[in-house]
Amino acid sequence: QMQLVESGGGLVQAGGSLRLSCAASGRTFSSYNMGWFRQAPGTERDFVAGIRWKGDKTYYSDSVKGRFTISRDNAKNTVYLQMDSLKPEDTGVYYCVADLWVPGPGEYDYWGQGTQVTVSS
Repeated sequence: QMQLVESGGGLVQAGGSLRLSCAASGRTFSSYNMGWFRQAPGTERDFVAGIRWKGDKTYYSDSVKGRFTISRDNAKNTVYLQMDSLKPEDTGVYYCVADLWVPGPGEYDYWGQGTQVTVSS
């Protein structure tokens, strides 16, 4: 089992920034592709961003491309999501995910508990 613990969520005004972190344990972090999903109230969980296990390729949904940046530090077993120019529609619970095979949008094996991000207008 891999355990994923997100942090860094909170309340921010539109146009502001937040940085989410996800600390992983229980498996060899550097072998896993990592990503972030989010879920707004009353909607399904949507893919936001992903990064390959080597960190050499990243993936983004069209709605966040150019505003969000995913990165990872394999020495710290941590993946990050830098969110800039936040919009109210970015509000939701953000989940960290991990999978050996899926590097982008898709079904991931491991999920964190989520962290709430609220963007006020």
